[in-house]
Formats: sequence, C-alpha cells, structure tokens
Amino acid sequence: MREQAVIAHTRQWVQQVVIDLNLCPFARREFEGGRLRFAVSAAVDEDELLAVLERELQTLEQTGDIETTLLIHPDALLDFLAYNQFLERCDRLLEQLDHVGRFQVASFHPDYRFAGTEADAAENYTNRSPYPMLHLLREDSISRAVAGHPDVDGIPLRNIELLTTLGTDHLHTLLRACFDA
Repeated sequence: MREQAVIAHTRQWVQQVVIDLNLCPFARREFEGGRLRFAVSAAVDEDELLAVLERELQTLEQTGDIETTLLIHPDALLDFLAYNQFLERCDRLLEQLDHVGRFQVASFHPDYRFAGTEADAAENYTNRSPYPMLHLLREDSISRAVAGHPDVDGIPLRNIELLTTLGTDHLHTLLRACFDA
C-alpha cells in the first residue's frame, strides 16, 4: 500500500510540476507514452540503495520499452548533504558497470539545493521532489532529445525565471499538493 502511495505522489509531481510547468520539455512524451518506470526502493542505507540502483540499471538495459526510471527511495538519504555525496557513488557504479556514456543518473530531493543558492531560492525547485529519488536516463535518448530541441541552453534560464516569478510559497504549495494524490 505504501509503495502505491509513493508512486501516486511522484506521478502527481511529474504531472503537476515537471510537465505542467514544462520544467523538462522532454518529460511529457515519456510519461504519457508509459515509458517512465516508477520504482520504489525499501532501502534504508547507501549500500542497499546502491544494490537496488544496480538492479534498476540492469532492468533499464534489458527492457527496451522503458525509456527512463525514477528510482524513489523514501527511507534512504533523507539528509540532502548525504544524498548529494552519494551521487559520487552512483557515478563510480556507472563506471564499474561500464555504463558511462550509456546511462546517467540525475538527482531529485525534497531539500535539493544548488551550490551557491539560498535554501529557499526558487530555482532549487527545479530539482525538488516529494521524495529523494534518482532519475536513470539513457544517454542516447538525451542526445536525440537535445538535438531536436530549438533552445536546450535556454531551458535552465527559463525555468529559473518561471520559478522565481511563481515564488517559493506557490512552489512549496505545489510540492505539498502532490501528497493529496
């Protein structure tokens, strides 16, 4: 039951924040096409999560109809600084599995904070999510999407402008609303 709730909250976030605000212009196609996998991990520590990450990378590698995976880990790495440091272990795992250039891991966390920003800066909401999660992406898909977009470099700037205009109170409300799903 909890796994279903975590997925429902995350689906709501993808729809209402990522897609409706157009933070990622590539997300709608995969979401609506059913090619976005939502995987919930019961991991409570880094080693368990790393093992789950390895299995999810294998699943992505072996399953052509999954384009991208959100590996949601609601009980591991709740502290953003620890989570951020864990990303180095993710990169090392990609190297060990010879997946560099094939897959990449993007990061989302409820307390996400870009270096050099204030904790409550609106721009942090581009990577804030209902739960800590790792976004597993196929590199070739990224390359195709980037090649077909007229202004990839403008996406982050547009997002910062939009989120700043909306304001942190509104963004916090949007994020909290995901738990109403």
